[in-house]
Amino acid sequence: MALLALLAACAAPPPPPEPPLAYPPAARDRMLRIAQAEWEDWGRQDAAAPPRGQESDPANFPRVLAYWRAVPDGAGPIARNRVLYRDGDPGLWREPAWSAAFISFVLRGAGVDGREFPSSAAHAFYLDGLIADAQRFPATAPFVPHDVAGRAPRVGDLVCADRSASPLAGWRDRVAERGRFRPMHCDIVVRVAPGRVEAVGGNVRDAVTLSRFATDAGGLLLPRAPGEPTWFAIFENRLGRLPPWSSPSHNEGPAP
Repeated sequence: MALLALLAACAAPPPPPEPPLAYPPAARDRMLRIAQAEWEDWGRQDAAAPPRGQESDPANFPRVLAYWRAVPDGAGPIARNRVLYRDGDPGLWREPAWSAAFISFVLRGAGVDGREFPSSAAHAFYLDGLIADAQRFPATAPFVPHDVAGRAPRVGDLVCADRSASPLAGWRDRVAERGRFRPMHCDIVVRVAPGRVEAVGGNVRDAVTLSRFATDAGGLLLPRAPGEPTWFAIFENRLGRLPPWSSPSHNEGPAP
């Protein structure tokens, strides 16, 4: 009987995935404040201006260390770079890239739990989690993907580009390769103005940097220059914009 019970338990289907929580507007506000504050701490670096403080500057050691503390796989990079810091090595924080750790730091600091934003040292892997949530829970997922041609970025959105030699055409192409590493980069939109989107990202020219991306008359992102990463998705930020914090009319699901 005990064996039968054990076999029955093994055959039981796994529990359904836990639905995401709806976060209050304070989480969105904190996300934007943290991104802005980090940019200011790095000297308000501008992608269009000559770089100033960079990752190799010992004064920035604790800043990048804090980003790596926000991801599960940060122990290795921290251990290696502690040695470089102690030895005064000019290659401090040169590897691995910490742009995804920066995004994870911002979201974790904003109070968004790992269930709703799975921190990772790779953009591809936290985006896998956001896409899966948007497909399973289109009414309540806190971030949902849109085609670049289908959504004008808004403040709080993630604008994401593929850095590979054979870039994805859109976010749906990522579904088929879920779980595989792909070089990507995302920035957090902090301002929108006619003809441009301003966004903060980590490890841009070895610092937390503000970049400006051109948009058309409708606010859609324009293609980037040859040799630059290729846009493939806009992740709509719905923190603080889902019931009970807002009306269902603001509840947009992922593009079909």
